[in-house]
Amino acid sequence: MVNYSENEEKQYHIQVAPGEVGRYVIMPGDPKRCALIAKYLDDPELIADCREYVTYTGTLDGVKVSVTSTGIGGPSAAIAVEELVKCGADTFIRIGTSGGMDINVKSGDVVVANGAIRMEGTSKEYAPIEYPAVPDFDVMSALVEGAKQRKKPYHVGVVQCKDSFYGQHDPDSKPVSYELINKWDAWVKMGCKVSEMESAALFIVAASLKVRAGSVMLVMANQERAKAGLDNPVVHDTDAAIQVSIQAVRNLIKQDAEE
Repeated sequence: MVNYSENEEKQYHIQVAPGEVGRYVIMPGDPKRCALIAKYLDDPELIADCREYVTYTGTLDGVKVSVTSTGIGGPSAAIAVEELVKCGADTFIRIGTSGGMDINVKSGDVVVANGAIRMEGTSKEYAPIEYPAVPDFDVMSALVEGAKQRKKPYHVGVVQCKDSFYGQHDPDSKPVSYELINKWDAWVKMGCKVSEMESAALFIVAASLKVRAGSVMLVMANQERAKAGLDNPVVHDTDAAIQVSIQAVRNLIKQDAEE
């Protein structure tokens, strides 16, 4: 494959070279969250800032750990995973925001995905739609344990992944509203926890590359709670999810060292 980068030592989109990232990578969507997460690392260093991809590398418990943003949606997340694997990473934790669907999921809660609905396009270019989008069990377990250790309110369940933010939040204006609304109702009836945009692609791409991935999301708000007239503030602070992801990496570092 042709490397289109001006510096052939670095990956084209993320502008990172082999050896500049650790095997463990925390992946927020928003580039601005990278600095917030990097503060939890020891001696963090800005490695690259290109397009939507910002990368920091530091250490946790003496082990090299990185943070790389992915931007919004499956296509850019898939690119980040592909290129980070070429640089030596093999364990990925997505940390992001989401909208609640299960009425028991409240603003400010944390959700760990145990599967993702592939209502997006990126994963279909990696695996047939019949193949399930699921996280690595060890990564998922580390996230659940991390939520317990940090004493954060959490849920574990299926998340819905889509390509259109406004297809969720303004479906009536779309020519395919009948499909968007009917499927949303089906996901809610099936107990789907939250809606977001990256986990399905992350899980499928990771599976295709034989690497590990998991996801933890902050719940910003829940439109189903709003419909029911229940308390539904909007929460923007992602620190709870960041703490869970950091603890999960620590758990994985310890577990991997013992194997």
